[in-house]
Amino acid sequence: MSQLSMSISPSKAAPGRSALLCLLSILVATVLIQASSSSAADRVTIYSGRAERLIKPVLDDFTAKTGIQVDLLSSGTTELLNRLKAEGDRTAADLFITNDAGSLEQARTAGLLRPLNMREIERAIPPQFRAPDNAWIGLSGRFWILVYNTTLVKPEELKSLLDLAEPKWKDKIAIPNSGSEYLQAGVSVIRATHGDAKTRQFLQGLKDNAGGQVYQKSSQIVEAVAKGQVALGIVNHYYIYRHLVTQPAAPIAAFMPDQQEGGMGAIMNVAGIGIVKSTKHLESAKLLVEFLVAQAGQKLFADLDKEYPLHPEVKADPALVERKSFRAAQVPLTKLAELREPTLLLIEQVGLR
Repeated sequence: MSQLSMSISPSKAAPGRSALLCLLSILVATVLIQASSSSAADRVTIYSGRAERLIKPVLDDFTAKTGIQVDLLSSGTTELLNRLKAEGDRTAADLFITNDAGSLEQARTAGLLRPLNMREIERAIPPQFRAPDNAWIGLSGRFWILVYNTTLVKPEELKSLLDLAEPKWKDKIAIPNSGSEYLQAGVSVIRATHGDAKTRQFLQGLKDNAGGQVYQKSSQIVEAVAKGQVALGIVNHYYIYRHLVTQPAAPIAAFMPDQQEGGMGAIMNVAGIGIVKSTKHLESAKLLVEFLVAQAGQKLFADLDKEYPLHPEVKADPALVERKSFRAAQVPLTKLAELREPTLLLIEQVGLR
């Protein structure tokens, strides 16, 4: 027995302990890296051109259902688009949300967004509301329409947006300022439909008739109409309905213009989303897109924001004008990007402020 016994000296034991400690260190480091990666994967960053109060409740619901945290950077759409271009692959953004299809298309043509092949998108959102390669996807629809004071205007007096350039509306209208994405997109559709000469005449009439009633915010236009400071104004439809939620007795109503025979139809735009090409959290970003286009996400937009859902099986708020009851203009949303620069030039030449 004594012949089989062996003593192990400290010098022989050291390499074994060292190897064990090294192995333990590697295991601990691996666990920490995996934990860090898991934590990073459970968080996405959005550059959002939408007001935080309009998008955050929907994102909070997404976080509650998935555990994925959302960091939201809200600012002007043009500013965020320029920031994405400047940051390139170094950007922290995983997704880009805007109020305007033209800005999303600009991001796509600049190579900033990732084309998506997702059956959930194909099933949920009709093709006219997304890019051909699904690099951006519309989430909700909005129409540029008239809000009128019911004590000052009868609906039969209204027909087309272009009528607001007539002398009868002198000092009776309120309009957005020249920096408004809604104004720029709306004028682009008018240019594409009626040409530059007629659009210039329209803009000049708006300028003359609005006078000092030019506003930075659409909510201010609705407020001016509700107070009787002006008879009518041009806004996205949901500003009217949001106002009526808080002030149901306000003497205002919505009018869907350009529905007459031969009219161009109501001007439509969409709020939408795209995944940034250089995202480090692709799967989490896809989950968010999937959530927003699905029926549950679409219903949240409809209920919270009074926008028209784009999913064909989700109904709009019953207070809104029934979507099937009016026509939309036929200018493709993807054309809004290429139309923008000439439109801005025309707006500047007319001198809208």
